[in-house]
Amino acid sequence: MSDTNADLPPPNGAAPQGPLLLNVQYTKDLSFEVPGAPEIFATLREQPHIDLALDVQARPLQQGGNVFEVSLQIRADAQAPGPNGGSQTAFIAELVYCGIFTVNVEPNLLEPLLLVECPRLLFPFARNILADVTRDGGFPPVLLTPIDFVALWQSRRGQQAGGIDGQGPVAQA
Repeated sequence: MSDTNADLPPPNGAAPQGPLLLNVQYTKDLSFEVPGAPEIFATLREQPHIDLALDVQARPLQQGGNVFEVSLQIRADAQAPGPNGGSQTAFIAELVYCGIFTVNVEPNLLEPLLLVECPRLLFPFARNILADVTRDGGFPPVLLTPIDFVALWQSRRGQQAGGIDGQGPVAQA
């Protein structure tokens, strides 16, 4: 048996040192709707077409502090061919999966850390939740392919208007 305290929190409430610490992760919001049930299950002949939307946001939890909430927002809209030729909504799934992170980096590294590395840590858990909820809802599971958070951050970086001011989102990717 080891005599080390490596798994215990630091004494006196001191924060562990390091660039990034995931304090807690959680499902903030989860919604799954099947507006055409039960008829959709009788008329569904092929896998629905799924449109995905993904957003990443970060906000400070205290003015001037180094603790942030990072949220990964995913929406899946599934459309299937309707019985009379048009399309019908098979399901709508929305998930907001969050993590509270303590960040100890230089200010110029804060944005990429919050909008690339933090969602990269949260993504596998959000992916599993979305797959489970769609499968449990009676459809094939939605299995998200890995997301390139660097490309997402870079493509949205030019659209950013604000910085870290404690007055809402730090940034969006």
